[in-house]
Amino acid sequence: MMKTKMKAMIFAAGLGTRFKPWTDHHPKALAMVNGKSLLQRNIEYLQQYGIREVVVNVHHFADQIITAVENSGGWGSAVMISNESNEVLETGGGLLKAASLLKGSPFITINADVLTELDLNKLMQFHEQEQALISFGITDRKSTRNFLFDENSRLQGWVNLATGQFRFPPGSVYTAENAMDQLTPKAYSTVVVFSPEIFSLIKQEGKFSLVDVYLDLAADHKIMGFDHSGDRFIDVGKPESVAQAEKLFK
Repeated sequence: MMKTKMKAMIFAAGLGTRFKPWTDHHPKALAMVNGKSLLQRNIEYLQQYGIREVVVNVHHFADQIITAVENSGGWGSAVMISNESNEVLETGGGLLKAASLLKGSPFITINADVLTELDLNKLMQFHEQEQALISFGITDRKSTRNFLFDENSRLQGWVNLATGQFRFPPGSVYTAENAMDQLTPKAYSTVVVFSPEIFSLIKQEGKFSLVDVYLDLAADHKIMGFDHSGDRFIDVGKPESVAQAEKLFK
């Protein structure tokens, strides 16, 4: 259980284009894994750590998620809806829109299509120890898009291995030529702990990704990677991922 009462946000607004044909008629967050939706599984995952106040952002088939939450009584949690029906805002814009529901203390975010056994107590302990602004789960799993970390597990950049595109914080000493020799690529788990001052530091507006926020702030603030390689983890991004998820998460 967390020492302090925390809130969390589950990102469930995405269009789920990789998850067609299910997402032609349903939100991906309601895709089933062994009889429970991804959304229910993540709400129950947070409950293991005493987190029972959860914000869920909605856009694609928003009414289906709202109905599922109402019919289930939030699966035992107090679920607050952040409605993005007018425009999907991506993860960064979605977080900013939900600021009034999350302000005041550290909070956790997770993508609805991720299932993991990352220990949130250990993530929070790491975050406090490092006195970080943001700390997020990372692993050694194979991924085309990776964050890049120095020897102290501090964020220094981002790379798309498929396209060769690199991104670095403002004023970085790293370049596309030296980054892969000097930094360690790790895959993003989407489980993140934010310190409450994040909302006063985000410069972006409208529709934007959390990746933009991380890279914008990494030069002046500690953004840390918590390696939990070896834990059960799956990104249920495509329909074929469901069978694999059902083997991992009963």
